[in-house]
Amino acid sequence: MKARSFFSGVIGVAVIALAATGCSSSGSGGSSGSADGAGKTINVLVGADTVYPQQQKQWQSDIAKKFKESTGADLKFDTYASANEELTKIQTAVVSGTGPDVYSIGTTFTPTAYSTGAFVKMDDSTWDKVGGKDRFVPATLGISGPSKDDQIGIPFVSRPFVMAYNTDKLAAAGIDEPATTWDELAEQSTKLTGDGQYGLSVGYADTYDAWKYVWSMSIQAGNPLVDGSKASIDSASTKAAYEAYFGWLTTEKSVNPDAVGWNNSQALADFAAGNSAYFLMTTPTSKPSLDASAVAGKYKYALMPTVPPGETSRPSKGKDAASILSGDNLVVANYSKNQDLAFEYVKLVTSQSEQENFYKIFGQLPTNADAASALEKDDAALAPIVEAAGKSVATPFTGAWSEIQLALSDVTVQSIPSLKNGDVSSSELDERLATAQQAADTALSRVK
Repeated sequence: MKARSFFSGVIGVAVIALAATGCSSSGSGGSSGSADGAGKTINVLVGADTVYPQQQKQWQSDIAKKFKESTGADLKFDTYASANEELTKIQTAVVSGTGPDVYSIGTTFTPTAYSTGAFVKMDDSTWDKVGGKDRFVPATLGISGPSKDDQIGIPFVSRPFVMAYNTDKLAAAGIDEPATTWDELAEQSTKLTGDGQYGLSVGYADTYDAWKYVWSMSIQAGNPLVDGSKASIDSASTKAAYEAYFGWLTTEKSVNPDAVGWNNSQALADFAAGNSAYFLMTTPTSKPSLDASAVAGKYKYALMPTVPPGETSRPSKGKDAASILSGDNLVVANYSKNQDLAFEYVKLVTSQSEQENFYKIFGQLPTNADAASALEKDDAALAPIVEAAGKSVATPFTGAWSEIQLALSDVTVQSIPSLKNGDVSSSELDERLATAQQAADTALSRVK
């Protein structure tokens, strides 16, 4: 977890760096207030799309041409391939005061970006530059900043998490409805496993997804993991969440043993080939692939279970969390000398036509209100995804969250060798949870 040691001084160093370069927290920075981009280049950092890599390259080329036509400026894209790399690139740019003009960051990383003070805080004038705040679906602004009047994140895409299920396989097994509790899912997955087929497709090696299962189960059990300045990772409910998640592979054996080395794309391919009954922790991005696969016309989406492991109903303090509030936000760097052009890029890619096009290519839900409204009317298959968006819960808005998220992921990463051997012992898990708790406590102590 190299990012942790680097992060320890990043906020303080960022303040010094920003002061030295004379960067402001809003306004147009070094730009002249004009979007005339002749001879200029806007650098944009985005996550690498491992599911649709060629389509991403083509989209970048197409949007660069449109941007050049409208502003005269060039676009140059750089990518990150993991949450750790995402964090490191943000931190490096903050300390140096140079780097991309625009960052496309996961919503859960927005609090970390905010805590650096390195990104433009949106006010009426900057919202106007991207088409107005009312251009966006209100719910997608839920993790743009610590409050509705203090925001840096401009919603780009929404990715509520759901599960896909093979309707033919469930019907053949006599299962009328997809599971609504995690225990029921474990029971169904066991019933659906046999003859070379498995109940679940899960990517245990995917660093983006592992922690989301644990967060969902924990918050459903009434444990928010972070409450103010206190973390509660080494709790019974969080341990139960990991045990359930690991148990699909080690106890129920309803997951292909090879899945211990899979990422989400490989789990998707497994489900798309008809090898499993459920594909968990997916988003609308899977739809283009599934519609062109062996399971086309044989799958549906459903909410993931919202009742924690070991329970038949959600505890009174538990939240009906169907998904994290997930997606990507766009943020503009304070140090950018071309902020007006940066906002022109944001305005372009969040327009109704571009958002509709982005959905058709990648399956990512629009944040543009008009595009989202049109999509809901046109595609009834998206109803569970729209419902999941309404039941999404934001992760804690603290600058420590990225480190806590990585600590939660690290529990799984460190457990991979044991998973390959068929079991993660209780003592092993206790030790790793204690390490994650310590990392969370340390991270929270630095942002008080």
